[in-house]
Parts: sequence; structure tokens; C-alpha cells
Amino acid sequence: MTENDNDSILNSDLDKRFMQAAIRQAEIAEDNGDVPIGCVVVYENQIIAKAYNQREQLNDPTAHAEIIALTQAAEYIGNWRLHGCCIYVTLEPCPMCAGALVLGRLDKLVYGCDDPKTGAVKSLYNITQDDRLNHKLEVESGVLADECSAMLSDFFTKRRRQNKQSQ
Repeated sequence: MTENDNDSILNSDLDKRFMQAAIRQAEIAEDNGDVPIGCVVVYENQIIAKAYNQREQLNDPTAHAEIIALTQAAEYIGNWRLHGCCIYVTLEPCPMCAGALVLGRLDKLVYGCDDPKTGAVKSLYNITQDDRLNHKLEVESGVLADECSAMLSDFFTKRRRQNKQSQ
């Protein structure tokens, strides 16, 4: 095994650990009646921000987990430029959030499952690596994708069942 192989294994273990922290945030969103999406921002291998979707709770269409976490991270760093930071998100970011990641100058995005309906990193658009923009992020997808996807599927299955019962 080469040194690069060891680094990849270590990074993979760290990625899983940080994604598990994001999943815990998503569970809080679900407990509060919101779509279970969570994220954490990591700087120097430490979580400096963590958030979950709060659109329902705050009645705010911009209260996505990523937006809330970016605000926390900028406060921690003391700068809106989040160089050296990596964000872990359970679902592929939407156009608003992908744009905010570019504007925040993060180094890396790691996300769980793809979002074929609104994903703006791979599925519908590629905002985070668009040559026309002034910053690009390294992107890794599929970390704990099955867990992230199952959480969302279960949530929407329950919601559809509740909607049918209330009709």
C-alpha cells in the first residue's frame, strides 16, 4: 500500500465521520417537520459549523442547511472567505446553495446523494465547477449515499401517507 492509498483511506474514514455528523443534523430537521437535510463545515479537521433545514421552522425559503452553516462558519473564521473549509451535505446542493458555496470560496464540497430534481452540482447544473465563475470547489459525491437517500425517501413516503389521510 502506498502513502497515497493510506491518505485515501484516512480521507474516506474522515469523510464518513463528517457525513455521519451531517446525517445527525438532518435527523433534527426531520424531527422539526422539515425535509431531512443536514450539513457540517469542517476547518482543520474540526467541525466549526453544523446546521439543518429550517424552512418550515423559520418560514424562510432561504433557510437551507448550507446557508445557515455558511453563516456560522464565516462567524467562526471571522471572514466571509471560507478558504480551507470543506462542507459535508447529505443532499446535492440546489442552485442557491451551490452559488453560496462558490461565493464563500470553500475548498471542497462532499455530499451524500444526488438530487435529480434540483441538484446544481451534477444533476441539473454544475455551478461549483463552472469555468465562467471566479471560484471552483473540489467535489466528492456518494459518501454514505444510501443512508442519505433512504432518509429522504422515508420522509417523503411518510409525508405522502399523511397527506392522503388528511384528505
